[in-house]
Amino acid sequence: MRLRTVLATLTAGLAAAACLTAAGPAAARPAAAVGHRATHACSPSVSIDRFSDALDKTTYRGTFVGNFSALAVDRDGSLAALEDRSSLFTLDARTLRPKAAVHLADEEGADLDSEGLAIDRDGTRLISSETEPSVRRYSRDGRILDRLPVPSSLLVAPAGRATANQTFEGLTLLPGGHTLLASMEYAISGDSTGIVRFQTWRRHRGHFRLAAQYAYRTDPGLGVPEVQATPDGRLLVLERGYTPGVGNTVRLYLADLHHATDTRGVENLTGQPGVRLIRKTLLADIGACPSLGATARQPQPNPLLDNIEGMTITGRDCTGRLKVLLVSDDNQNPVQTTRFYYLRVRA
Repeated sequence: MRLRTVLATLTAGLAAAACLTAAGPAAARPAAAVGHRATHACSPSVSIDRFSDALDKTTYRGTFVGNFSALAVDRDGSLAALEDRSSLFTLDARTLRPKAAVHLADEEGADLDSEGLAIDRDGTRLISSETEPSVRRYSRDGRILDRLPVPSSLLVAPAGRATANQTFEGLTLLPGGHTLLASMEYAISGDSTGIVRFQTWRRHRGHFRLAAQYAYRTDPGLGVPEVQATPDGRLLVLERGYTPGVGNTVRLYLADLHHATDTRGVENLTGQPGVRLIRKTLLADIGACPSLGATARQPQPNPLLDNIEGMTITGRDCTGRLKVLLVSDDNQNPVQTTRFYYLRVRA
């Protein structure tokens, strides 16, 4: 065997060993990749490593831990978990153990219906609320620093055309940190059912100003609870729905803003010619993932499922796949579960 072949073989072997080592305890699980195939496959593009119910129905210093609506990786590597009842938790990224909790409030001191979270490059927190809706900037200790403008059409009626509790659910910063994007959960009045608007802001002299707006079509009966920018500027989009007596539907899509029409000047989105929607590609139906022994307290098409609402990208594995963390919102309901899902996504 030639020296070059020996070196190539040795290098490949070391890389594979490093990948298994980096995976840590999860490498011993059946979900570890074997070539390009994972035994815990949800689809050709997505596999699930494991899930954790460690925080379900727990408290931290008297504060209920749950109601999670968004996740983000902080600058120190810890996990920020936003609950929709005005608390922002800091979690240990490895164990999920809460380390701190900060209360959030609006300008009058009232609680937020806090839904979306992005952490800016200076460590400030961008938080969306679906009540007005609004996007505010907070310091690490919970002080309001700024409030971003919102187009009048996206405000809740009668001020605008949106429906209460169906507005800004997802929030993400695009690579580079110059553009912020918020996703509406459902359509506004005058737009076709299933066409939701994604609003962006561009940073200018330290402040975010209104920028392009895009249209995204959901699957029938589903809304958008979360979006997350990928390192190449595309979007992971969660679509979610619930049918009483049946359970949740949760799908993960890859979406591309390129070539989509700026819909700021389009009053009603009704499928008219010339308006190009955001292109999307199905990555996985989470209901098709193996259940991994999960149990559900209410009917579900797969006991692994619950009311999945938060998502963040925590890094890449040694094969280049995105490591994606999802979390469910238990609504402080005894028949729902706070559950974290560890996915690997080939985008």
